[in-house]
Amino acid sequence: MAFLRREIRVEGRDFCDMSADYSKPVESFSIINIMLPSKYNPSLKGNIYQRRAASISQQLLGDGMVFDYDQLLAKPPNKPDAEFKWHQDLAYWPVTKDTRTASFWLAIDDSTIQNGCLQFVPGTHLEHQLRDHGPAHGDREKSHTLFATLAPADAPKAMEIRRGDVTVHHERLLHGSSGNLSSDSWRRAWVIAFRSKETVEEERRIGFTHSHNDKLEVLNSVGREGDSNRDASGISGSGQDSNPRPS
Repeated sequence: MAFLRREIRVEGRDFCDMSADYSKPVESFSIINIMLPSKYNPSLKGNIYQRRAASISQQLLGDGMVFDYDQLLAKPPNKPDAEFKWHQDLAYWPVTKDTRTASFWLAIDDSTIQNGCLQFVPGTHLEHQLRDHGPAHGDREKSHTLFATLAPADAPKAMEIRRGDVTVHHERLLHGSSGNLSSDSWRRAWVIAFRSKETVEEERRIGFTHSHNDKLEVLNSVGREGDSNRDASGISGSGQDSNPRPS
């Protein structure tokens, strides 16, 4: 992949390690994170994955859903520390009046428990308040990563899927992943998120682009719960656990 070989230039903190702070050397990265790949490689825009995801997002959430951002994630083999902290996506974003989001997670490799597949906490999409999240490594200036603590009643479920399968999840669904214990298997994924046109416009108006290079004061203002809440189906997937969560 050209991004992993550093053949495509990515600005500043949009190329980082989500398991560590920004001081970690590139050659030691455990969760390689590339924000906004279609910005840095415009030839990715309008690809078949994005077009199909756009159609599905409107089927799930109604008209007016538009592309918000994309992201590439890669865990190399033999990276037991490649743990993506428990979080709700909405904690990373401005909590707008309309929070509806369809987040698509495309497996580029088979995604297994051994190489650090996604894990979800079923039912957390129904919670009307975001969990408390805090910086994983000091503050947002040192690292972009946030984390939430599991409650005693939380029962995470691993989502093993095959290469080419896609999961779709809700902005409030608590999820994370463990390290890559495989000796020879990468775990790569391409994330695309769709939100309402009005929400994307509001994000951009306040200077929020999903780039890790956004101004610190903007990044520190996100994840603040508003008054608007909704219920929706939790997750769906085309892999081994494709049953939608009860609503």
